Amino acid sequence: MKNKTIHITAIGCGNAFSDGGRLQTCFYVAAPGGHFLIDCGATSVAGLKRHRFDLNQIDTVLLSHFHGDHYGGLPYLLLEAAVFGRDTPLTIISPPGCRERLQSLLELLYPGSVVLEKLDLRFLEFNETVSACETEYLTVEAFPVTHAAPTDPHGLRISTAGKVIAYSGDTCWDDNLIRLARGADFFLCECNFFRTRSEVHIDYETLMERLPELDFKHILLTHAGDEMLQHLNEIELPCAEDGMQFSI
Repeated sequence: MKNKTIHITAIGCGNAFSDGGRLQTCFYVAAPGGHFLIDCGATSVAGLKRHRFDLNQIDTVLLSHFHGDHYGGLPYLLLEAAVFGRDTPLTIISPPGCRERLQSLLELLYPGSVVLEKLDLRFLEFNETVSACETEYLTVEAFPVTHAAPTDPHGLRISTAGKVIAYSGDTCWDDNLIRLARGADFFLCECNFFRTRSEVHIDYETLMERLPELDFKHILLTHAGDEMLQHLNEIELPCAEDGMQFSI
């Protein structure tokens, strides 16, 4: 029987401010069909190289929303690919407008550089009418969540090798999390605060109150801010650490 184990490495599990010295959000997933990233925060390339991952093996990047700590590393990933002559395809799955945003970022960061035109890129977008995107080995369903509206925030439900990874993206409590996590083998859930109520992030106390509504096999909390880090000894659910590796 073919091995269907999926290996996940937390390249970065921090928030926008890298509280606790953590890198920004990026998870590297090695599935039987390929290798992909869940978000690509600004520190992602450094984190990937720290773990000696071959950037050319990454065939897909999934983006939950357009905040720099979730997609700000993508210009650097693409710049290196263009400079060193990557010739293998790369698929980017995101809310609408990713190519245009990347082109603008690259022009600001490296004026006059030619990057996107040198690469074999495929942009797939989920939107109000198209909620699912597919590649050869994975299906991504997108669920709108409640975060900063201009970033077009979504949670992602990723199906591959017969397994389901649910990822909340950045959000405060949103009933779409119930649909997102339903039956998931692994639920990667943001939890920025411990008790502070926020309109854009989940706090641990609220999550624990709503936990009976969620159906999943395993959960891992991520995107912890200082308040969460100061209360780690009170938290009953497993929390991500940079470099953590696990399999499903």
